[in-house]
Amino acid sequence: MGFVSEFKEFISKGNVLDLAVGVIIGGAFSGIVTSLTNDILMPILTLLTGGLDFKEWYLALDGKTYESLEAAKAAKAATINYGLFLNSIITFMLMAFAIFWLVKIANRYKKPQEVVAVTDPLPTKDQLLLGEIRDALRAPRG
Repeated sequence: MGFVSEFKEFISKGNVLDLAVGVIIGGAFSGIVTSLTNDILMPILTLLTGGLDFKEWYLALDGKTYESLEAAKAAKAATINYGLFLNSIITFMLMAFAIFWLVKIANRYKKPQEVVAVTDPLPTKDQLLLGEIRDALRAPRG
């Protein structure tokens, strides 16, 4: 099989198309979740914490004190930016919370899937005949 035909077979499979649609919708959905987090949840959290912002929490590794993280960066000081890390964790948790609720709400409007009970199919004529032969061979002779 040539490369082109192999690629054509790969790209025409349903899973690849489903994945492509998922990535495109995921990119668009990302904007919604980011806006929900930054424009709605973060201001509420800032209000609840009295305007606490972790952005300026850092440790300068050269032992000097700087008036801000930007000043430390301008002085090319090596810093451990644990405040930005905490902000990232909080943002992640808020985004996860937002996604959880959006999925929960979306699932409420989803149609329930019908559960179809799978039953064993009846044996074919060949299977019945083979069963009879097996039983005849097992039967005691006498």
